Amino acid sequence: MPETVPADARRFLPWVVAIVLFMETLDTTIVNTAVPSIAADLGVEPLSLKAVVASYILSLAVCIPISGWMADRFGTRRVFFSAVSIFTIASLLCAIAQNPPMLVAARLLQGVGAAMMMPVGRLTIIRTFSKAELLRTMNFVVMPALVGPLLGPTVGGLIVHFASWRYIFLINLPVGLFALAMIWRYLPDFKAEARRPLDAVGFVLFGSGIALLSWLLEIFGEHTLDSTSAIVLLVIALSLLGAYGLHASRMVHPLLQLGLFKVRTFRIAVAGGFVTRIGMSGMPFLLPLLYQLGMGLPAWQSGLLMMPQAAAAITMKSMTTRILGRLGYRGVLTINTVLIGLAIATFSLVGPDTPKPLIIALALCLGAFNSLQFTSMNTLAYADVDGPDTSMASTLASSIQQLSMSVGLATGSLAAAWFLDGVSQSNRPLVLTALHHAFLVLAIVTVVSSIVFWKLRPTDGDAISKGRVKVEEPSG
Repeated sequence: MPETVPADARRFLPWVVAIVLFMETLDTTIVNTAVPSIAADLGVEPLSLKAVVASYILSLAVCIPISGWMADRFGTRRVFFSAVSIFTIASLLCAIAQNPPMLVAARLLQGVGAAMMMPVGRLTIIRTFSKAELLRTMNFVVMPALVGPLLGPTVGGLIVHFASWRYIFLINLPVGLFALAMIWRYLPDFKAEARRPLDAVGFVLFGSGIALLSWLLEIFGEHTLDSTSAIVLLVIALSLLGAYGLHASRMVHPLLQLGLFKVRTFRIAVAGGFVTRIGMSGMPFLLPLLYQLGMGLPAWQSGLLMMPQAAAAITMKSMTTRILGRLGYRGVLTINTVLIGLAIATFSLVGPDTPKPLIIALALCLGAFNSLQFTSMNTLAYADVDGPDTSMASTLASSIQQLSMSVGLATGSLAAAWFLDGVSQSNRPLVLTALHHAFLVLAIVTVVSSIVFWKLRPTDGDAISKGRVKVEEPSG
């Protein structure tokens, strides 16, 4: 059961967490748009700034696993406050960076703060609200994860066009300071009743393995590594993660409690979500290519065509609770996953002659389906997780979610590169055909992931969607 929290904290907590996560997700995507302008201002080649993006991702991958231990040890309010402080200070350091090494160092620090924000914010929500209230609250908090990546390219393009790239980071300062004031006043401070020691060996094994794997996925398809080196590094990364699995099975207090996968609803939500996010995470990469390379639209029009997804995501949040209450998690996740796949596949029919209103309608459908999917997967994961396991569940789910997004980006990149191989970007019809094939690949992956959700029982998640006490059915 959630601990007693003052009414003001319960009222403002979802807003605080949503604002912070919006700042984080927007920043994650907005930087990509500004790379050419940053390179020109610093007098370097754009490709040399790849580390600006990669360093942030590596910090996230390494530090997310330790966030649960820190929240249990030092308290959710102190860790969340520190995380936002680090992110805000690092944003200022990014804005005043005078050369690439300074910018990379500031981005590393920014990633450290961001890594603590998502899992600790989610953990605070879970411990504050009952399971009957969790769906409505998480439905609100999950919006930044949907809206931020869609608005990022548009906002970044506008800032770079009308002002300096440094404002991309400076806009985080007022948001961060406002969030800090709200956190200090309203955020509940939860700590674990029993302190567990830090699994330092596990942190080294898992952190280095996941960082190396994330880096390989980030550069996948760019031909910056020969095949032999890539395979060797992939084997090393998987070996480190395998070694962590063996280490964790022998530890009383592992860094990540892999035993949580024995909880059926958690396992299905996380495993199914991993595969589903591969298709969903590849779309923000492929859609701008479709609009700009395949259809010949300018960047600003491409950005505007991405915005209907954000509008639909926000609108869907008012209907998610009723839909889940009526159909249940099994019905929603099995049907909606297929609908997402079909929506992705439909983009393989979009071309220069497609009416803009039809493209907008398709984007609205995809945004609505994605919104329902994110909320459903994120809340189902905690349906049968209680007490001290919530911090572990939040950390483990966040780590796998971060990895799935990297895999999704790599899959989209690989699919596009595979079908674009040898095709000149000036040959628009062939580029369009290649991108259409890439959309079909992501659609197939997404539809296949619905098979995982078939393993759910009709009553799974009722404690969240209908406020009912869960009664386990016999498994035999």
